[in-house]
Amino acid sequence: MSKKKHFRFLLTTLLVLLVARPALAIDTASFELGAGQRARFARVGLQSNWDSRWWQSNGSHLGGYWDMTLAQWREMRFRGVYDTRESIIDVGLTPVLRLQPDSKKGLYGELGIGLHLLSDLYDNDGRRFSTRMQFGDHIGIGYVTQNHLTVSLQLQHFSNGGIKRPNPGVLLGVLKVALEF
Repeated sequence: MSKKKHFRFLLTTLLVLLVARPALAIDTASFELGAGQRARFARVGLQSNWDSRWWQSNGSHLGGYWDMTLAQWREMRFRGVYDTRESIIDVGLTPVLRLQPDSKKGLYGELGIGLHLLSDLYDNDGRRFSTRMQFGDHIGIGYVTQNHLTVSLQLQHFSNGGIKRPNPGVLLGVLKVALEF
């Protein structure tokens, strides 16, 4: 993908986020690193807590947040050619459910399923997506400190949900660090 096309994609994404920003109270920012078979990404995100508490019991509850992300993927062995690389921009919006203590500090578990729009088709060493729109689902475990720093590990899967073939999917391990402000 050309740098001009990447720039237009990023500019459009930023405009959409600026329009959506007044509707959401952004309260957390995150940085993530993900790695899988022949693919890696770096991702930044903004989160908006839902401030809802469902199924409160024994000092814990189910809550959630919106996760808006912007990532750059690095593919290794692009189109099956050894020692080549390609970059893809990924914009995502994910509703996330979190089982957490009522204090919102300490150990938690979460899962989310959201939409991701890729700037180009993923095409890596025989694994080719057929659509730029992908579902990104994850499951994770993390810890929130007393000073609102969050560290978590996640497994994230991307696929188009069978909308179009081929649909090989990609699985990545993710390390996430977030700070609530």
